[in-house]
Amino acid sequence: MRMVSNAVSQAFARAVSAEGVTVAEWSFMRALYDLEPSAPSILADKMGLTKGAISKLAERLVAKGLVERAENRDDRRAHRLSLTRRGRAAVPLLATLADRNDAEFFAALTREEHETLDRILRVLAERRDLKAIPLD
Repeated sequence: MRMVSNAVSQAFARAVSAEGVTVAEWSFMRALYDLEPSAPSILADKMGLTKGAISKLAERLVAKGLVERAENRDDRRAHRLSLTRRGRAAVPLLATLADRNDAEFFAALTREEHETLDRILRVLAERRDLKAIPLD
């Protein structure tokens, strides 16, 4: 299983790297796409990461011009994160790369095998209470 996981993950990492982001940055952008504007603490909860990890990812994406930070009008000590126009436009492209990566890799399976694998993985995720996408 580790070989398969690594092969799928590495292929995707190469694909998003060609677009100038890491897998962790893509996951952050995808989460923010649904939640923006959002406080870092909300993103941390959604992604299962620490506030420190969210802060580091946000800094990298702000530097790349994909995320912007704005003061919270109600609490000047707090801020909200949102995607820039460029960041928002990149999310569907990166999602297409993710879907294509999965489709290409799992095309070796028959439909029945794919459904069986999907069912088994869902059972494992449910029994292990997996909700966040691991980034490392």
